[in-house]
Amino acid sequence: MSVRNPLAGAPLRAARWSATHPWRAILGWLALVVVAVVLASAVPTNTADDADYREHESGRAAQWIDDAGLSNPLTENVLVTAGASGLDPARAEAAAAEIVREMAEVPGVEEAMAPVWSSDRSALLVAVRLAADHEETKGLTAVTEAVQEEYADLRVRQAGDLTIDEGVGEQIESDLASAEGISLPVTLVLMMFAFGALVAAGIPVLLAASSVAVTIGITAPVSWLVPAEPTVTSMIVLIGMAVGVDYSLFYLKREREERARGRSTLDAVEIAAETSGHSILVSGLAAVVAMSGLYVVGGVTFNSLATGAILVVAIAVLGSITVLPALLVKLGRWVDRPRVPGLWRLNRRIGRGGISRRLLEPVLRRPAVALVLGGAVVVALAVPMLGMKVHSANLETLPASIPEVATASDMAKAFPLEGASVEVVVRAGDADTDPAQVRSALSALDEAAARTGDFVAGGASAARVSDDGRTMVLDLAIPHEESDPRVDDAVELLREDLVPTALAGLDVDRAVGGGAAESYDSARHLATYLPIVIGFVVLLTMVMMVVAFRSVLLALVSSVLNLASVAVAFGMMTLVFQHGWFAGALDFTSPGFLIDWIPMIVLVILVGLSMDYHVFVLSRIREHVRRGLPARLAVEQGVIDTAGVVTSAAGVMVSVFAIFATLSMLEMKMMGVGLAVAILLDATLIRLVMLPAVLVLLGDRVWARSEVPGEPVVEPAPVLVVSRP
Repeated sequence: MSVRNPLAGAPLRAARWSATHPWRAILGWLALVVVAVVLASAVPTNTADDADYREHESGRAAQWIDDAGLSNPLTENVLVTAGASGLDPARAEAAAAEIVREMAEVPGVEEAMAPVWSSDRSALLVAVRLAADHEETKGLTAVTEAVQEEYADLRVRQAGDLTIDEGVGEQIESDLASAEGISLPVTLVLMMFAFGALVAAGIPVLLAASSVAVTIGITAPVSWLVPAEPTVTSMIVLIGMAVGVDYSLFYLKREREERARGRSTLDAVEIAAETSGHSILVSGLAAVVAMSGLYVVGGVTFNSLATGAILVVAIAVLGSITVLPALLVKLGRWVDRPRVPGLWRLNRRIGRGGISRRLLEPVLRRPAVALVLGGAVVVALAVPMLGMKVHSANLETLPASIPEVATASDMAKAFPLEGASVEVVVRAGDADTDPAQVRSALSALDEAAARTGDFVAGGASAARVSDDGRTMVLDLAIPHEESDPRVDDAVELLREDLVPTALAGLDVDRAVGGGAAESYDSARHLATYLPIVIGFVVLLTMVMMVVAFRSVLLALVSSVLNLASVAVAFGMMTLVFQHGWFAGALDFTSPGFLIDWIPMIVLVILVGLSMDYHVFVLSRIREHVRRGLPARLAVEQGVIDTAGVVTSAAGVMVSVFAIFATLSMLEMKMMGVGLAVAILLDATLIRLVMLPAVLVLLGDRVWARSEVPGEPVVEPAPVLVVSRP
């Protein structure tokens, strides 16, 4: 009994409808863009708040603190330190006193607290407590700037909850604006090289940009189901431009190729739908499967990023199999106008596969040797990932070029309580619990923690107590850098030994939270789920490949090669960001670790994007196999046929990701370097060397069951196959 492939036929039916109703398809797409833009302006985005991020034991502690009304208020801190001529204590105290007086008059300030000297009397700190709903910093910074101007012999700087967020937000906006401003013209130039004609080059960029616009509009109402992470728009732009350009590129290249063989525009569009359209649908579904792996991790961040990525991929696929055929039918041969003479000739030379043919010759002659050598390179680049360390983002990972970040770092050095810290939250189990006993236990805990050397004694008398007396919070500072491994050891010691010992015999609930504990919980959670997500993504993409190609062997090969690309990405990120390779060239200071969520994101993005041209190459090879070519010749001709498209697609991705590697935010650098290097290696070494080598070695066994009802079969076109003995 034969089984019809459920993926077959849909792109052809969509293309035929669009080709026969082009204006309906085009106007329908424009209407979708307009509706999305209206949605974005009419429906407010539900951005995730602090409560949405509360997970694990640290999240439970934060929730208890919030329920008891003991949350620390928003604060801004003003740091007074020595100027060029040194520190005059009297002048510093006068400046601090003036800050206290002036800040107390600013609307929204609840209290400007008395100045505090650092232990070595090198700095004065003025803490300003703000009202819970206060979000305005202009009045506060005006005071700081005025005092700095009056006391020019001192350094008067401000940093706190609001100003650091503002500084980082402005830097991210600047980075993204810079990336978009560079990436769009770069993408357009690459498309000019790919097509040699202005209209053809503009179509992929236009379709990708419109897909991104539609997705951003749709995410506004969707955010009321899945709260939006602030970085989700960046993810949509990054993924949307990559897949939108790639899908259009695949389709448009095939349509032009068929027209060059003498077919009419309508026939060429139908053939492109049967072949490239089918590949787009398969690769799009594979990308959706890969992105859905983020749901396994859970949490508002990954749920939001997964939702945005899946939506933009789905919309890009929809546009590629509907409005793109309509545009091609209406434009006809005008799609190749106006031609850029030099680029047109260059494009036609590259399109014949001369470069790829020369690279393939030694691979096809000695496939086993090529596979071993290629594998050795992959292993060498991947080995560093075995020592990969992860940690949550902190002050060390923020650009020191942001003034507020530099100020906060100096505060943390002078005043340890402004650095890594934890909160021990104790909640009475019943009304009979004696608050005095709990306070006594916290006092003993404070002393025991200080004796370990991993904590700074704060005094249990300073513990925060709720109005009903049932909840108490003890703040403990950790005198180590936030990324120091001793911080994690301190959190473990507190949770597993110090807190249980101090509270033994008391009927209380307890939890250790605070910044250091949140980082600890996040890193452990992601380390636990990374192998699970890898298994999930690999398994489901294997299933997708089996459904699409009816070959378990081919699905296994695809999964192994995808894992090779991921391993290279992890290895390179470890070398660059953990060990500091090329830190000077990339303009960053190595924090000694990777930001904890980056490997997970790079994994799903890389698998999703690399499947684009992987499926495209395999589909073309299968076409030749089903036309009767021996496996070796089918591999050769299929790789040569697709080399120009794969090079163009990978070039776009590598260029965009390389631009992200130049941005100031370390998260963007990590993603940019990991993805750019992995995509470059994936499109060259893996797809031009290792994939052909393994397919030649496996021979016809890979394609033994690929002929099933419902699959597109294109009539042979004149193909020149140059074989080598």
